[in-house]
Amino acid sequence: MSETSPNTLQYRFDGPEDAPVLILGPSLGTTWHMWDRQVPELIKQWRVFRFDLPGHGGAPAHPAGSVTELTSRLLATLDSAGVQRFGYAGCALGGAIGIELALRHPERLASLALVAASPRFGTADEFRQRGVIVRTNGLDPIARTSPDRWFTGGFAAAQPAITEWAVQMVRTTDPGCYIAACEALAAFDVRPELGRAGVPTLVLVGSDDQVTGPAEARTLVAGIRDARLAVVPGASHLVPVEQPAAVTDLLVHHFGTAWQQPYDTGQTALPSLAAVPVPVAPPQAVPLAEIAPAAVPAQAPGPSDRYETGLKIRREVLGDAHVDRALAGADEFSGDFQDFLTRYAWGEIWDRPGLDRRTRSCITLTALVAGGHLEELAFHVRAALRNGLTPDEIKEVLLQAAVYCGVPAANSAFRVAREVIQEETTPAE
Repeated sequence: MSETSPNTLQYRFDGPEDAPVLILGPSLGTTWHMWDRQVPELIKQWRVFRFDLPGHGGAPAHPAGSVTELTSRLLATLDSAGVQRFGYAGCALGGAIGIELALRHPERLASLALVAASPRFGTADEFRQRGVIVRTNGLDPIARTSPDRWFTGGFAAAQPAITEWAVQMVRTTDPGCYIAACEALAAFDVRPELGRAGVPTLVLVGSDDQVTGPAEARTLVAGIRDARLAVVPGASHLVPVEQPAAVTDLLVHHFGTAWQQPYDTGQTALPSLAAVPVPVAPPQAVPLAEIAPAAVPAQAPGPSDRYETGLKIRREVLGDAHVDRALAGADEFSGDFQDFLTRYAWGEIWDRPGLDRRTRSCITLTALVAGGHLEELAFHVRAALRNGLTPDEIKEVLLQAAVYCGVPAANSAFRVAREVIQEETTPAE
C-alpha cells in the first residue's frame, strides 16, 4: 500500500513489474476491492494498478470536489510511481475519471473501458440532495440502501455476505469525502465534448442497472468516435462484483486487442455490439484527440458571461428544478426581471470572492426573516443545506434573527424551516 499526500491517491500494484500498466478505478462508496475478482486473470498480461478515492478504504480524508481534481491527483500519483502510459477501466465515478483522461490527457491513455458510466450522472439536484442527507444523518442511510442501487434483487438475496460487505464499505467511508464526491458528480457533464474522445473504448453496462443503465451507455457509444457497447445480462450497477467472469472476459479481450500505440492514426469509428458475451473485434486505430486551442487572453466578463455564470451558480445553489420552474414561468412581462436576477444577484453578488456560500446563505436567511418573505425563505433553507449548513447551524441563524428581527418573524421562520429540513433530510424509502 502506498503513502499519500493531499495531492495523491492511495494505491497498490499487482502483477509483473515489466508488464504494461492497467488501471482499475472504483465507484463512489467502494474501495479497490470491488475489482478483486478481476485481478487474478488480468495480472497474467498486465501490471494492475488500483486506487482508492479520498476517504475510501482507509485512504486519507482529503476531499476532492471535482472529477478534474480527482483526475489530477491520479496523474500525480502515476507520475510519482513512474507510470506514463496505461490502459484504464473505471466504474461509475471511476468511469467519469476515465472520460476526463480521454478528453484532457489522451496522450497518457492507451485504451479505455467505461463501466456503469455516463457523460452526465442523473441530475445535480440528486447528488446535492444526497450530500444534504449525509451531512445531516451520516452515511448509514446511504449504506443501508446501497445494495438496492448496486445489485439485482436476486443477487442481493442469494449473496448476503457480499451485500453486507457493500454496506460496510460505504459505512467506513469518510462522510466529508463522500459529500465532496457527490459534488463532483453533480457538476460533471461532458455531453457536448464526447466527440473529442478518440481512445479505443469499451462501454460496459449491466442490463438491469437503474443508476446508469443501457440508455446512458448508448449515449457514450454514440458520442465517442471509437466506442463499442457490451451489455451484461442479469447485472445491475456494480457489474464487476455481480458478474465478475463476464466483466473479466470483456476486459481481457478489449485491452488485449485495442491497446493503441502512441501517435497512431486511423480512419473510422466502429459500430456497437448489442450484448455480451459476443466477442469484440479488434478496433482500428483512431486519431488522437484534437489539440486544445491556445488560451485566450482574459478579459472583463460581459453581460452574456455574467448571465451564464449567474445561471450556473443559481442552479448549484437553488437546484435545477426550482430554476427551471422560475425560467419557464417567465413571460414577456417578467422575463427581464428573471434576466436581471440571474445576471446581477447570482452572476455578480453571489459570485464575488469576499464571502463563501455558507456565509452568504446565513446572511440571506436573516434578511428574509427580517422582511417576512417566507416563500423565499423556504427555498433558501434548501439552498443553505446545499451550501453546507447543517440543520443545527440554520437553527442558530434563526435564533440570532429572533433577537434582531423579532420573535413573531422568527416563529414563522422556524415553522417554514422545520418543514423544509424534514423534507430535505429524510432519506427516501
